[in-house]
Amino acid sequence: MFSTGQLVFAGFFVVAFILLMIFSYRKDKKMHAKNYKGVKWVGIVFATFIIFLFVIKYLLKN
Repeated sequence: MFSTGQLVFAGFFVVAFILLMIFSYRKDKKMHAKNYKGVKWVGIVFATFIIFLFVIKYLLKN
């Protein structure tokens, strides 16, 4: 389906992309810690709300 050259390019691209993302994250780590302090609590509340909706759906279905 894919040629050898395409697979090699895809492999290099994935490795380069992951390395670039790691480098960028490390560079911006201090700024993200300052600007996004309460985001984990928003994520926790959102996940809890979604779980709550599934529980309600399950209980009302039975």
